Amino acid sequence: MTGAQPRYLAWLVVLATLLTACVPAVGIDEALTDSPIPATTAPPAASDATLSPQQAAAPTATSVPTPSSVPSAPSVPSPASVPMPAPVPQVFALNLYQEGDFVPQYTFDWCVAASIQMAHNLIDDTGGGTWTDRAQQNDLWEMARARSSNSFNGANPFGWAKVLTEVGMGPYEVVSISGYEDALQAAARAIAATGRPVGLVMWSGRHAWVMSGFESLGDPGQFPEFSVTGVHVLDPLFPHGSGQWGPSPAPNTLITPEQLATQFVVREPRRWSSDLPAGYLLVLPK
Repeated sequence: MTGAQPRYLAWLVVLATLLTACVPAVGIDEALTDSPIPATTAPPAASDATLSPQQAAAPTATSVPTPSSVPSAPSVPSPASVPMPAPVPQVFALNLYQEGDFVPQYTFDWCVAASIQMAHNLIDDTGGGTWTDRAQQNDLWEMARARSSNSFNGANPFGWAKVLTEVGMGPYEVVSISGYEDALQAAARAIAATGRPVGLVMWSGRHAWVMSGFESLGDPGQFPEFSVTGVHVLDPLFPHGSGQWGPSPAPNTLITPEQLATQFVVREPRRWSSDLPAGYLLVLPK
């Protein structure tokens, strides 16, 4: 028994040594935690804060633009706010003349009376009351003479305008316009606005024509500045004309402003006395 006891003790010592080698060199509480074992034994930096597992797993928030920072879509103007293009002048034409409206002057003095008859015919488009009678033309000339005053003892533009007004075609007035193009515009604008013809004082105050219509670039009722490109005229002296001023155009002829300008000229101030300044004379409906 004495030899067996020492061997038994030696065996216990060996067994204890083997058991000690199988146990980790950490405490039991540490072995049950889920904390990872640091890969390095270096102590953490003094400025680092220790985070719990929940804090470490929290995602980092990203910046989301606010509605004010989102670019807005370009505004589309409403149809009402879009400016409309300016209208472009178009060819415009107006003519009061109908077949049978022309009346010749029966003497070389009665141009104003014949122009009054033609004005009536142009205004009365029914054709039932056409004025062409010679005796009537004589009466109208006497009426115009009685309402005129000048050294030639004839009918002047003032008598012309007064008779037109008194027999029911008015009101008419005599105007003097210094510029030729302005005079044509005034005549065309009056015809378009009233539907009545215009009297043209021709030959520097010696003769009478009737303007029955016109053509223009632009409607006078739409464009303040339009250009007259043609004029329809009635010369009661047709077909005789004048050796000084030129031939008479046929009734209802459309002539250019340049052609009209050869006979429609500024009134001679000495021709008859008036308070009107020198210019192109019109017997104008208003």
